[in-house]
Amino acid sequence: MEKIKGLIDAPFTPFDKNGDVNFEPIPQYAAMLHKNGLKGVFINGSSGEGYMLTTDERMKLAEKWIASVPADFKVIVHVGSCCLRESVKLAAHAAEIGAWAVGSMAPPFPKIGRIEELVEYCEAICHAAPALPFYYYHIPAFNGAYLPMVELLKAVDGRIDNFAGIKYTFESLYEYNQCRLYANGKYDMLHGQDETLLPSLAQGGAEGGIGGTTNYNGRELVGILDAWHRGDLETAREKQNFAQAVINVICNYHGNIVAGKRIMKLIGLDLGKNRVPFRNMTDAEEASMKRELEQIGFFERCNRF
Repeated sequence: MEKIKGLIDAPFTPFDKNGDVNFEPIPQYAAMLHKNGLKGVFINGSSGEGYMLTTDERMKLAEKWIASVPADFKVIVHVGSCCLRESVKLAAHAAEIGAWAVGSMAPPFPKIGRIEELVEYCEAICHAAPALPFYYYHIPAFNGAYLPMVELLKAVDGRIDNFAGIKYTFESLYEYNQCRLYANGKYDMLHGQDETLLPSLAQGGAEGGIGGTTNYNGRELVGILDAWHRGDLETAREKQNFAQAVINVICNYHGNIVAGKRIMKLIGLDLGKNRVPFRNMTDAEEASMKRELEQIGFFERCNRF
């Protein structure tokens, strides 16, 4: 299977004033991401508030994104759900409409405590879309699935043919690299933490990643990869430090899913508020965050339309 090279964005889901999904901004959204160097999108995941969406909304969003992207832009559909039958339905639909791949995190309830149950969960989804690559989304902070990922790769190897790799959103660069080395690099290991993209390149030989701050800071994060590949370590370091400075700001305002979505408004694409039970930012918080971003020169370096 093809391995992803470059950065995939995890987009936010646009909502209108009534809290309904707003499909209208998606073509402009897709064009902006493509213009700023992103290679695709991983939709309906954590940044996209996927677990707050109905099955019908998730399907329609997948259809809209696939209809809106350039020909060379990958659409990976997150199909994770606490209801495995719903995940299977979403995966089959993604295959029908021409998605490039599907992916899923472990469900937040019930928590999966053994590799075997996780494999069975992934296996059912993979069988629903056998022609598509499948990526497991490892984000244990969201679902409590603190399971060893090398053991997952061993368990799926030879059992699930379309298991492509892992979106690895966890702090252990050691484990990330061990997964990358497994079976001479058989599986595609997508780095999932924008704050440590450069270390993953240096230590793990990463080629691809999926990020959330790429929505508005993709130019700088793509710049890290570009600088690294041309041997300009100082520029890569400066851009990584800037990316961390941006993350330091959003951590003061409820994190990427909430603050990042409001940053999109500040750079020219209003995607609405987050769905309950997320804690939305106040107007005062937005003004304060804008000042902090201005202090680090964010608006001179952020994504452009």
